[in-house]
Amino acid sequence: MTVFNLGSINADYVYQVPHLPAPGETLATTKMSRGLGGKGANMSVAAARAAAHVCHIGCLGRDGAWAAERLLEYGVDTRFITTQSEATGHAIIAVDASGENNILLYPGANQKNTQEAIGMALSQAHAGDWLLVQNETNNQSYAVTTAKTLGLSVAYAAAPFNAQAVQAVMGSLDLLILNAVEAEQLHQATGQTPAQLPVRDTIVTLGSEGCLWYGVEGQQQFKAVVVEPVDTTGAGDTFTGYVLAGLDRGMPMAQAISLGTKAAGLMVTRLGTADVIPDLKDLQDAQLI
Repeated sequence: MTVFNLGSINADYVYQVPHLPAPGETLATTKMSRGLGGKGANMSVAAARAAAHVCHIGCLGRDGAWAAERLLEYGVDTRFITTQSEATGHAIIAVDASGENNILLYPGANQKNTQEAIGMALSQAHAGDWLLVQNETNNQSYAVTTAKTLGLSVAYAAAPFNAQAVQAVMGSLDLLILNAVEAEQLHQATGQTPAQLPVRDTIVTLGSEGCLWYGVEGQQQFKAVVVEPVDTTGAGDTFTGYVLAGLDRGMPMAQAISLGTKAAGLMVTRLGTADVIPDLKDLQDAQLI
């Protein structure tokens, strides 16, 4: 089976700082690096490293050939990534000594996905495949509608959060992944708790406290792996990619969530985003699986 991911691809500029800057503060950084990122790219790499076949649907600028090459190197099928005149998206990420971060995001080419390109990619899908979408690209609703018509299961990682965007596709989702803040924002917008949403499975991530899964059998909590965090950037994306890979490989939801939790736990011990997402061997070497 295959995971089709309509997702962003960014250049991540990561700055190490003694503390996260306050409003109006000028702060000297201690280190800077550029890497592959974007929620979509992170999730595609994570799913590929968890042994799924992943087809990425997205856009890069003419300055982004290096990003497509790196995705291919990490095992992601890049046939459905198109080149646009807009510059490649990028993120400016500040990471403090405790691993907390803040992020400035420039969407760039990520907002140039056409319905024609999405339709062409999904025409290669088969019933039972997965479509994964986030909120860093455009045309999510079209992709979700097309995927459901073709018999795909649909997962939505609803970040950056937009209540209207979630509500527009809610009735077509098989899996919704939110963090605790996003779940509360959606509750305020809809009046529905995660358990009441019209989605077969909803996962609410809780950072160092693990996550909650709301499914047909009720609510279940999963504990996080206890680690010393270095950088929390990309941990949620790693979790999502691993969960989707597990489900695509036929794992029960609980087993897929457990695998994703372990991968996210290992991820926060590493500095960076897509370039340092662990693979299954890394989890084995760390004695997590």
